[in-house]
Amino acid sequence: MPLHRTPSRRSRLRLRLASLPFSSRLALLALSSSILLLLFCLNMAAEDMASRTKTVAGHNLDPTPWHPFPHVRQQLRPLTLFRCHVLSCPRRPPTLSLSPPKPRAKKRRSCPAFFRSIHRDLEPWRQTRISAATVAEAGKRASMRVVILEGRRLFVDLYYACVQSRAMFTIWGLLQLLRRYPGLIPDVDIMFDCMDRPSVNRSEFSTGNGGLGGSHLPPPPLFRYCTTKDHLDIPFPDWSFWGWPEINIRPWNEEFPSIKLGSQTLNWMEKEKTAYWKGNPYVQSPIREALLGCNDTEKWGAQIMRQDWVEESKSGFNKSSLSSQCNHRYKIYAEGYAWSVSLKYILACGSLSLIIDPQYEDFFTRGLVPRENYWPISPDKLCQSIKVAVDWGNRYPSQVEAMGKKGQALMEKLDMNGVYDYMYHLLVEYSKLQDFKPVAPPSAEEVCSESLLCLADNKQREFLERTFESPSSSLPCTLPPPDIN
Repeated sequence: MPLHRTPSRRSRLRLRLASLPFSSRLALLALSSSILLLLFCLNMAAEDMASRTKTVAGHNLDPTPWHPFPHVRQQLRPLTLFRCHVLSCPRRPPTLSLSPPKPRAKKRRSCPAFFRSIHRDLEPWRQTRISAATVAEAGKRASMRVVILEGRRLFVDLYYACVQSRAMFTIWGLLQLLRRYPGLIPDVDIMFDCMDRPSVNRSEFSTGNGGLGGSHLPPPPLFRYCTTKDHLDIPFPDWSFWGWPEINIRPWNEEFPSIKLGSQTLNWMEKEKTAYWKGNPYVQSPIREALLGCNDTEKWGAQIMRQDWVEESKSGFNKSSLSSQCNHRYKIYAEGYAWSVSLKYILACGSLSLIIDPQYEDFFTRGLVPRENYWPISPDKLCQSIKVAVDWGNRYPSQVEAMGKKGQALMEKLDMNGVYDYMYHLLVEYSKLQDFKPVAPPSAEEVCSESLLCLADNKQREFLERTFESPSSSLPCTLPPPDIN
């Protein structure tokens, strides 16, 4: 008997379509074409939106014109855009409350003395206050604008790309501050530049406190990672406290204990009696380039090592562990293009830090006292100055060891509790000077921990997830009053 095959589903569909009247087939064709056209238009619209969307990962952003750097603009895929920007953040973030300490709870701790610098940093606006127009003026020098509302929502308006993942990790730090102290952060509107050198020159503006300035206008309030005595930029904790994935430096709450443990591998008398520096000298830093000429342990008592991060990344960073660089009695700090994040890792070693006449200061370096927790090095006759410090230290090892331990103790006090408390007090004091009610600009995007993690690559996400914060069981430390001097 001949075998009869059952018609396939596609064949049955063709037969049904063939049996339809011509007018019905024409209508079905028109409907299908309309659907395809709609899908095409939706895809084009999604592609266009993705091509214009700016993210904390640097998509569709150009480098800052005042500090160009190699950067490739990348387009965000529409599906990623939808997932990260539409689905990640809840429309109304859950409200978390922090109960005040009970009456019998331990006394609220005092902040470290260097927190007093917050008052000094904000002094230029004490009389004039901070207006919306002043903030807008700061936007001309900023890479991004950050608005915090309701103590739990964060909006970012991105202007320019930042080097590597600086913007992402800085915003992450702010998001974790909101998680740590939910509902306690006041509404603020700040401009932030995540590049190195400060730009608000003190001599160009009236400081409102009797100071001589070139303009009758108040200075633009601009946050960044460092400042100088000649600038009014407001220093803020740098991104590396949450990690620096590009060079495999872990978050500070992991890196400091590791460095301290590594510093105990040798006792003081077993450590090398020379000064040590390892870094990149080719960052437009005359001091670092001059330091290369001091690489002579016999003549100058110094070992100077070049750090090639490209080669280190190829070898898996096997030779750049910070905890293995604490075997010398002296560690040298030399500024780079501006300030350098390396200072906290150098101090963490417990060796005596030989700091070469710093021009820049970040938020915690105000806690440094020469010949108490570090040794100042003159840039004039640089090698000779290092040699004098090393020779003196080797004659008085117990005094040098004590100074090195004080530098390490300063860093131990600066745990992540201290970092978040500094951020908290800086934003609270800043908010008191605002004479307007902050609102999120129409061009800003709301960012939450989930949306930021969605945009991060695998290495970045690994670092970020290790620094998730939970609501604190205690209130921030108590800010010391302004220095009357």
